Amino acid sequence: MEMLRFATAGSVDDGKSTLIGRLLLDSKQIFEDQLEAVERTSRDKGFDYTNLALLTDGLRAEREQGITIDVAYRYFATPKRKFIIADTPGHVQYTRNMVTGASTADLGLVLVDARKGLTEQSRRHAVIASLLQVKHLAVCVNKMDLVDYDEKVFEEIRGEFTDFAEKLEFADLTFIPISALYGDNVIEHSEQTPWYGGPTLLWHLENLYIGSDRNLIDARFPVQFVIRPMSNEFHDYRGYAGTVAGGQFRAGDEVLVLPSGFSTTVRSVDQFGGPIDEASASMSVTIRLNDEIDISRGDMICRAGNAPTVGQDLEAMVCWFSERPLSPRSTYAVKHTTRSVRGMVRDLHYRLDVNTLHRDDAATHLGMNDIGRISLRTTAPLFFDEYRRNRNTGSFILIDEATNETVAGGMILGEASRIP
Repeated sequence: MEMLRFATAGSVDDGKSTLIGRLLLDSKQIFEDQLEAVERTSRDKGFDYTNLALLTDGLRAEREQGITIDVAYRYFATPKRKFIIADTPGHVQYTRNMVTGASTADLGLVLVDARKGLTEQSRRHAVIASLLQVKHLAVCVNKMDLVDYDEKVFEEIRGEFTDFAEKLEFADLTFIPISALYGDNVIEHSEQTPWYGGPTLLWHLENLYIGSDRNLIDARFPVQFVIRPMSNEFHDYRGYAGTVAGGQFRAGDEVLVLPSGFSTTVRSVDQFGGPIDEASASMSVTIRLNDEIDISRGDMICRAGNAPTVGQDLEAMVCWFSERPLSPRSTYAVKHTTRSVRGMVRDLHYRLDVNTLHRDDAATHLGMNDIGRISLRTTAPLFFDEYRRNRNTGSFILIDEATNETVAGGMILGEASRIP
Protein backbone atom coordinates (compact mmCIF):
# COMPACT_ATOMS: atom_id res chain seq x y z
CA MET A 1 0.00 0.00 0.00
CA GLU A 2 1.37 3.40 -1.01
CA MET A 3 2.30 5.92 1.69
CA LEU A 4 1.77 9.68 1.63
CA ARG A 5 3.69 12.00 3.93
CA PHE A 6 2.19 15.41 4.53
CA ALA A 7 2.99 18.31 6.82
CA THR A 8 0.65 20.93 8.21
CA ALA A 9 1.77 24.55 8.08
CA GLY A 10 0.36 28.01 8.66
CA SER A 11 0.15 30.76 11.20
CA VAL A 12 -0.52 30.52 14.92
CA ASP A 13 -3.97 29.29 15.93
CA ASP A 14 -5.10 28.48 12.40
CA GLY A 15 -6.29 25.08 13.63
CA LYS A 16 -3.60 22.71 12.38
CA SER A 17 -3.68 20.37 15.36
CA THR A 18 -7.47 20.48 15.49
CA LEU A 19 -7.68 19.48 11.84
CA ILE A 20 -5.41 16.50 12.35
CA GLY A 21 -7.44 15.49 15.38
CA ARG A 22 -10.60 15.71 13.28
CA LEU A 23 -9.01 13.60 10.53
CA LEU A 24 -8.00 10.94 13.04
CA LEU A 25 -11.37 10.95 14.80
CA ASP A 26 -13.64 10.89 11.75
CA SER A 27 -11.53 8.26 9.98
CA LYS A 28 -11.92 5.98 13.05
CA GLN A 29 -8.25 6.08 14.04
CA ILE A 30 -8.78 7.01 17.70
CA PHE A 31 -9.23 4.47 20.48
CA GLU A 32 -12.10 5.00 22.88
CA ASP A 33 -9.81 5.53 25.88
CA GLN A 34 -7.85 8.19 23.93
CA LEU A 35 -11.05 10.03 23.08
CA GLU A 36 -12.31 9.77 26.65
CA ALA A 37 -9.03 11.23 27.94
CA VAL A 38 -9.28 14.17 25.51
CA GLU A 39 -12.91 14.77 26.44
CA ARG A 40 -12.02 14.73 30.14
CA THR A 41 -9.11 17.14 29.65
CA SER A 42 -11.34 19.42 27.58
CA ARG A 43 -13.91 19.55 30.38
CA ASP A 44 -11.20 20.20 32.98
CA LYS A 45 -10.00 23.18 30.95
CA GLY A 46 -13.51 24.59 30.74
CA PHE A 47 -14.16 23.92 27.04
CA ASP A 48 -17.75 23.30 26.01
CA TYR A 49 -16.49 21.14 23.14
CA THR A 50 -13.95 18.33 22.64
CA ASN A 51 -10.60 19.98 21.92
CA LEU A 52 -9.25 17.64 19.25
CA ALA A 53 -5.91 19.50 19.18
CA LEU A 54 -5.05 17.63 22.38
CA LEU A 55 -4.70 14.46 20.31
CA THR A 56 -1.47 15.81 18.77
CA ASP A 57 -0.22 18.44 21.22
CA GLY A 58 1.43 16.02 23.62
CA LEU A 59 4.00 18.21 25.40
CA ARG A 60 2.91 19.71 28.71
CA ALA A 61 3.89 23.20 27.55
CA GLU A 62 1.79 22.72 24.41
CA ARG A 63 -1.30 21.76 26.39
CA GLU A 64 -0.82 24.59 28.87
CA GLN A 65 -0.36 27.27 26.21
CA GLY A 66 -2.68 25.85 23.57
CA ILE A 67 0.05 25.94 20.92
CA THR A 68 2.24 23.49 19.02
CA ILE A 69 5.96 23.70 19.83
CA ASP A 70 7.59 20.53 18.52
CA VAL A 71 6.76 18.49 15.41
CA ALA A 72 4.19 15.84 16.30
CA TYR A 73 4.10 12.81 14.01
CA ARG A 74 0.95 10.75 13.68
CA TYR A 75 0.23 7.68 11.58
CA PHE A 76 -3.04 6.43 10.18
CA ALA A 77 -4.36 4.45 7.25
CA THR A 78 -7.46 4.08 5.14
CA PRO A 79 -8.27 1.22 2.74
CA LYS A 80 -6.62 3.26 -0.03
CA ARG A 81 -3.42 4.61 1.50
CA LYS A 82 -1.15 4.91 4.55
CA PHE A 83 -0.31 8.34 5.93
CA ILE A 84 2.38 9.97 8.04
CA ILE A 85 1.37 13.39 9.33
CA ALA A 86 3.80 16.00 10.62
CA ASP A 87 1.95 18.58 12.72
CA THR A 88 4.35 21.55 12.66
CA PRO A 89 4.34 24.70 14.82
CA GLY A 90 3.01 28.04 13.62
CA HIS A 91 5.08 30.40 15.77
CA VAL A 92 7.94 32.21 14.05
CA GLN A 93 10.49 31.02 16.62
CA TYR A 94 9.68 27.40 15.75
CA THR A 95 10.15 27.79 11.99
CA ARG A 96 13.04 25.33 12.08
CA ASN A 97 10.64 22.69 13.42
CA MET A 98 8.41 23.38 10.42
CA VAL A 99 11.40 22.90 8.11
CA THR A 100 12.10 19.55 9.77
CA GLY A 101 8.53 18.37 9.30
CA ALA A 102 8.25 19.53 5.69
CA SER A 103 11.66 18.28 4.55
CA THR A 104 10.34 14.76 3.86
CA ALA A 105 6.74 15.65 2.95
CA ASP A 106 5.05 14.80 -0.34
CA LEU A 107 2.33 17.37 0.31
CA GLY A 108 2.13 20.58 2.28
CA LEU A 109 -1.15 21.34 4.03
CA VAL A 110 -1.34 25.09 4.67
CA LEU A 111 -4.17 26.29 6.89
CA VAL A 112 -5.50 29.82 6.64
CA ASP A 113 -7.91 31.32 9.17
CA ALA A 114 -10.92 32.53 7.17
CA ARG A 115 -11.22 35.57 9.45
CA LYS A 116 -7.59 36.69 9.08
CA GLY A 117 -6.68 35.71 5.53
CA LEU A 118 -3.04 35.33 4.56
CA THR A 119 -0.48 36.23 7.22
CA GLU A 120 3.28 36.62 7.04
CA GLN A 121 3.74 33.17 8.55
CA SER A 122 1.36 31.62 6.00
CA ARG A 123 3.51 33.10 3.25
CA ARG A 124 6.73 32.08 4.99
CA HIS A 125 5.59 28.47 5.24
CA ALA A 126 4.51 28.42 1.58
CA VAL A 127 7.92 29.76 0.53
CA ILE A 128 9.71 27.16 2.66
CA ALA A 129 7.55 24.37 1.24
CA SER A 130 8.45 25.53 -2.25
CA LEU A 131 12.18 25.71 -1.43
CA LEU A 132 11.97 22.22 0.06
CA GLN A 133 10.50 20.99 -3.24
CA VAL A 134 7.20 19.91 -1.71
CA LYS A 135 5.47 19.30 -5.03
CA HIS A 136 1.86 19.48 -3.90
CA LEU A 137 0.13 22.10 -1.78
CA ALA A 138 -3.37 21.96 -0.34
CA VAL A 139 -4.67 25.20 1.17
CA CYS A 140 -7.43 24.63 3.72
CA VAL A 141 -9.38 27.78 4.48
CA ASN A 142 -10.34 26.90 8.05
CA LYS A 143 -12.92 28.26 10.50
CA MET A 144 -15.46 28.83 7.75
CA ASP A 145 -18.12 28.44 10.46
CA LEU A 146 -16.96 31.77 11.94
CA VAL A 147 -17.61 33.63 8.68
CA ASP A 148 -21.01 31.97 8.06
CA TYR A 149 -19.54 29.77 5.32
CA ASP A 150 -19.30 32.81 3.06
CA GLU A 151 -18.20 31.84 -0.47
CA LYS A 152 -16.89 35.35 -1.08
CA VAL A 153 -14.43 35.07 1.81
CA PHE A 154 -13.14 31.76 0.45
CA GLU A 155 -12.75 33.10 -3.09
CA GLU A 156 -10.88 36.19 -1.91
CA ILE A 157 -8.37 34.08 0.01
CA ARG A 158 -8.01 31.70 -2.92
CA GLY A 159 -7.34 34.58 -5.30
CA GLU A 160 -4.79 36.21 -3.01
CA PHE A 161 -2.94 32.95 -2.35
CA THR A 162 -2.97 31.97 -6.03
CA ASP A 163 -1.38 35.30 -6.99
CA PHE A 164 1.32 34.81 -4.35
CA ALA A 165 1.99 31.16 -5.32
CA GLU A 166 2.56 32.04 -8.98
CA LYS A 167 6.11 33.00 -7.96
CA LEU A 168 6.67 29.64 -6.25
CA GLU A 169 7.21 26.12 -7.56
CA PHE A 170 4.30 23.77 -6.97
CA ALA A 171 3.08 21.02 -9.27
CA ASP A 172 -0.49 21.60 -8.15
CA LEU A 173 -2.46 23.83 -5.80
CA THR A 174 -5.78 22.80 -4.25
CA PHE A 175 -8.14 24.93 -2.11
CA ILE A 176 -10.68 23.44 0.30
CA PRO A 177 -13.08 25.37 2.59
CA ILE A 178 -13.30 23.56 5.93
CA SER A 179 -14.26 23.77 9.56
CA ALA A 180 -11.90 21.53 11.51
CA LEU A 181 -13.97 22.02 14.64
CA TYR A 182 -17.17 20.67 13.09
CA GLY A 183 -15.69 18.49 10.34
CA ASP A 184 -17.06 20.35 7.32
CA ASN A 185 -15.44 19.04 4.09
CA VAL A 186 -12.82 17.10 6.05
CA ILE A 187 -14.15 13.58 5.54
CA GLU A 188 -17.59 14.25 4.05
CA HIS A 189 -18.93 17.12 1.95
CA SER A 190 -20.70 19.73 4.04
CA GLU A 191 -24.26 20.90 3.54
CA GLN A 192 -23.04 24.29 4.74
CA THR A 193 -21.05 24.84 1.52
CA PRO A 194 -23.35 23.92 -1.38
CA TRP A 195 -21.36 26.32 -3.54
CA TYR A 196 -18.20 24.19 -3.22
CA GLY A 197 -17.85 21.40 -5.78
CA GLY A 198 -14.27 20.28 -5.10
CA PRO A 199 -12.96 17.28 -3.16
CA THR A 200 -13.03 16.75 0.57
CA LEU A 201 -9.65 16.81 2.28
CA LEU A 202 -9.51 13.04 2.85
CA TRP A 203 -10.50 12.29 -0.76
CA HIS A 204 -7.73 14.57 -1.97
CA LEU A 205 -5.18 12.91 0.32
CA GLU A 206 -6.23 9.44 -0.75
CA ASN A 207 -6.18 10.12 -4.48
CA LEU A 208 -3.25 12.50 -4.94
CA TYR A 209 -0.82 11.03 -7.48
CA ILE A 210 2.79 11.11 -6.24
CA GLY A 211 4.26 8.29 -8.32
CA SER A 212 6.23 10.65 -10.55
CA ASP A 213 7.68 12.68 -7.65
CA ARG A 214 10.36 10.20 -6.63
CA ASN A 215 13.70 10.03 -8.42
CA LEU A 216 14.01 6.49 -9.75
CA ILE A 217 16.74 7.34 -12.25
CA ASP A 218 19.76 8.55 -10.29
CA ALA A 219 20.98 5.62 -8.18
CA ARG A 220 22.51 6.95 -4.96
CA PHE A 221 23.60 4.96 -1.90
CA PRO A 222 25.47 6.86 0.84
CA VAL A 223 27.29 4.30 2.97
CA GLN A 224 26.32 4.55 6.62
CA PHE A 225 28.05 1.54 8.14
CA VAL A 226 30.34 -1.31 7.07
CA ILE A 227 29.03 -4.70 8.18
CA ARG A 228 31.73 -7.28 8.86
CA PRO A 229 30.48 -10.01 11.26
CA MET A 230 33.31 -11.57 13.25
CA SER A 231 32.01 -15.14 13.31
CA ASN A 232 33.00 -18.39 11.65
CA GLU A 233 29.61 -18.71 9.97
CA PHE A 234 29.82 -15.30 8.26
CA HIS A 235 33.59 -14.84 8.09
CA ASP A 236 33.50 -13.89 4.39
CA TYR A 237 30.51 -11.51 4.66
CA ARG A 238 31.22 -7.85 3.95
CA GLY A 239 28.35 -5.47 3.27
CA TYR A 240 27.62 -1.78 3.24
CA ALA A 241 24.52 -0.65 5.09
CA GLY A 242 22.54 2.50 4.47
CA THR A 243 19.39 4.00 3.01
CA VAL A 244 18.89 4.27 -0.74
CA ALA A 245 18.83 8.01 -1.50
CA GLY A 246 17.64 7.69 -5.08
CA GLY A 247 17.16 5.32 -8.00
CA GLN A 248 17.27 1.54 -7.76
CA PHE A 249 19.87 -1.15 -7.08
CA ARG A 250 19.80 -4.79 -8.18
CA ALA A 251 22.22 -7.69 -8.13
CA GLY A 252 24.44 -7.52 -11.21
CA ASP A 253 24.33 -3.73 -11.55
CA GLU A 254 27.62 -2.10 -12.46
CA VAL A 255 28.37 0.56 -9.87
CA LEU A 256 30.94 3.24 -9.13
CA VAL A 257 32.31 3.99 -5.65
CA LEU A 258 33.11 7.57 -4.66
CA PRO A 259 35.57 9.08 -3.85
CA SER A 260 37.91 6.24 -4.91
CA GLY A 261 36.48 6.00 -8.44
CA PHE A 262 36.70 2.19 -8.51
CA SER A 263 34.03 0.25 -10.42
CA THR A 264 32.54 -3.12 -9.55
CA THR A 265 29.21 -4.96 -9.66
CA VAL A 266 26.57 -5.60 -7.02
CA ARG A 267 26.74 -9.10 -5.63
CA SER A 268 23.47 -8.91 -3.69
CA VAL A 269 21.06 -6.52 -2.04
CA ASP A 270 20.12 -7.77 1.44
CA GLN A 271 17.58 -7.01 4.10
CA PHE A 272 16.98 -8.69 7.45
CA GLY A 273 15.25 -11.71 5.91
CA GLY A 274 17.85 -12.24 3.19
CA PRO A 275 18.53 -11.08 -0.38
CA ILE A 276 15.87 -9.06 -2.22
CA ASP A 277 15.40 -8.49 -5.93
CA GLU A 278 15.52 -4.71 -5.87
CA ALA A 279 16.06 -1.76 -3.54
CA SER A 280 14.59 1.65 -4.33
CA ALA A 281 14.61 5.10 -2.75
CA SER A 282 14.03 5.27 1.03
CA MET A 283 14.66 1.54 1.59
CA SER A 284 17.24 0.57 4.23
CA VAL A 285 19.40 -2.25 2.87
CA THR A 286 22.86 -3.78 2.84
CA ILE A 287 24.68 -3.88 -0.48
CA ARG A 288 27.37 -6.48 -1.12
CA LEU A 289 29.90 -6.04 -3.92
CA ASN A 290 31.84 -8.55 -5.99
CA ASP A 291 35.22 -6.88 -5.47
CA GLU A 292 37.11 -5.95 -2.34
CA ILE A 293 37.22 -2.14 -2.30
CA ASP A 294 38.17 0.13 0.58
CA ILE A 295 34.81 1.73 1.46
CA SER A 296 33.86 3.53 4.67
CA ARG A 297 31.12 5.70 6.11
CA GLY A 298 30.47 8.78 3.99
CA ASP A 299 31.43 7.13 0.70
CA MET A 300 28.78 6.78 -2.00
CA ILE A 301 27.82 3.94 -4.32
CA CYS A 302 26.22 5.05 -7.59
CA ARG A 303 25.85 3.98 -11.21
CA ALA A 304 29.00 4.09 -13.29
CA GLY A 305 27.41 6.18 -16.03
CA ASN A 306 25.35 8.41 -13.74
CA ALA A 307 27.41 9.86 -10.92
CA PRO A 308 26.57 12.85 -8.72
CA THR A 309 28.56 16.07 -8.83
CA VAL A 310 31.78 15.89 -6.84
CA GLY A 311 32.81 19.29 -5.55
CA GLN A 312 33.79 21.56 -2.70
CA ASP A 313 32.18 24.83 -3.85
CA LEU A 314 28.39 24.93 -3.54
CA GLU A 315 25.64 27.44 -4.12
CA ALA A 316 22.71 26.91 -1.77
CA MET A 317 19.59 28.39 -0.26
CA VAL A 318 19.57 28.19 3.53
CA CYS A 319 16.97 28.69 6.22
CA TRP A 320 18.73 30.10 9.29
CA PHE A 321 17.70 28.59 12.62
CA SER A 322 19.98 30.20 15.18
CA GLU A 323 19.68 33.35 17.29
CA ARG A 324 23.31 34.03 16.41
CA PRO A 325 23.28 35.50 12.89
CA LEU A 326 25.02 34.07 9.87
CA SER A 327 27.83 36.22 8.54
CA PRO A 328 30.18 35.59 5.60
CA ARG A 329 33.52 33.92 6.39
CA SER A 330 31.99 31.96 9.26
CA THR A 331 32.93 28.27 9.55
CA TYR A 332 30.67 25.37 10.48
CA ALA A 333 30.48 21.61 10.48
CA VAL A 334 28.61 20.39 7.39
CA LYS A 335 26.49 17.22 7.52
CA HIS A 336 25.55 15.94 4.04
CA THR A 337 23.97 12.48 3.72
CA THR A 338 26.33 10.30 5.80
CA ARG A 339 29.36 12.50 5.15
CA SER A 340 30.66 15.08 7.64
CA VAL A 341 33.13 17.81 6.68
CA ARG A 342 33.91 21.38 7.68
CA GLY A 343 32.86 24.34 5.60
CA MET A 344 33.09 28.12 5.34
CA VAL A 345 30.34 30.46 4.15
CA ARG A 346 32.25 32.43 1.52
CA ASP A 347 29.49 34.83 0.48
CA LEU A 348 25.94 35.84 1.32
CA HIS A 349 24.38 36.78 -2.01
CA TYR A 350 20.97 37.96 -0.81
CA ARG A 351 18.26 37.61 1.80
CA LEU A 352 14.80 36.68 0.57
CA ASP A 353 11.77 38.73 1.65
CA VAL A 354 9.12 36.07 2.25
CA ASN A 355 6.26 38.53 1.78
CA THR A 356 7.27 40.00 -1.58
CA LEU A 357 9.85 37.38 -2.68
CA HIS A 358 12.18 40.28 -3.46
CA ARG A 359 15.92 39.81 -2.97
CA ASP A 360 17.80 42.03 -0.55
CA ASP A 361 21.21 42.12 -2.23
CA ALA A 362 22.55 44.51 0.41
CA ALA A 363 22.02 42.06 3.29
CA THR A 364 25.14 41.46 5.36
CA HIS A 365 23.79 38.67 7.58
CA LEU A 366 20.90 36.25 8.10
CA GLY A 367 18.94 36.33 11.34
CA MET A 368 16.78 33.63 12.86
CA ASN A 369 14.20 32.28 10.36
CA ASP A 370 15.69 34.30 7.49
CA ILE A 371 16.13 32.63 4.11
CA GLY A 372 19.02 33.49 1.82
CA ARG A 373 21.44 32.32 -0.82
CA ILE A 374 25.04 31.55 0.09
CA SER A 375 28.27 30.20 -1.38
CA LEU A 376 29.80 27.41 0.69
CA ARG A 377 33.34 26.01 0.50
CA THR A 378 33.99 22.63 2.14
CA THR A 379 37.28 21.13 3.28
CA ALA A 380 36.62 17.88 1.41
CA PRO A 381 34.48 17.05 -1.63
CA LEU A 382 30.79 16.26 -1.28
CA PHE A 383 28.86 13.98 -3.65
CA PHE A 384 25.68 15.90 -4.40
CA ASP A 385 22.85 16.60 -6.82
CA GLU A 386 20.75 19.72 -7.20
CA TYR A 387 18.05 19.73 -4.54
CA ARG A 388 15.29 20.00 -7.15
CA ARG A 389 16.55 16.72 -8.60
CA ASN A 390 17.18 14.77 -5.40
CA ARG A 391 16.10 16.01 -1.98
CA ASN A 392 18.33 13.51 -0.18
CA THR A 393 21.64 14.23 -1.89
CA GLY A 394 20.78 17.89 -2.43
CA SER A 395 20.33 18.88 1.22
CA PHE A 396 22.64 19.50 4.15
CA ILE A 397 22.72 21.03 7.62
CA LEU A 398 25.21 23.43 9.19
CA ILE A 399 26.28 22.82 12.79
CA ASP A 400 27.98 25.24 15.15
CA GLU A 401 31.09 23.35 16.27
CA ALA A 402 31.30 25.20 19.58
CA THR A 403 27.74 24.51 20.75
CA ASN A 404 26.77 21.55 18.53
CA GLU A 405 23.65 23.53 17.59
CA THR A 406 22.09 22.93 14.18
CA VAL A 407 22.09 26.47 12.82
CA ALA A 408 20.79 26.04 9.25
CA GLY A 409 19.20 23.72 6.75
CA GLY A 410 20.44 24.06 3.18
CA MET A 411 19.18 23.18 -0.30
CA ILE A 412 21.90 22.86 -2.94
CA LEU A 413 21.38 24.81 -6.14
CA GLY A 414 24.50 23.40 -7.81
CA GLU A 415 28.23 23.71 -8.04
CA ALA A 416 29.32 27.31 -7.55
CA SER A 417 31.49 27.46 -10.65
CA ARG A 418 28.54 26.43 -12.84
CA ILE A 419 25.99 28.93 -11.55
CA PRO A 420 26.16 32.61 -12.55
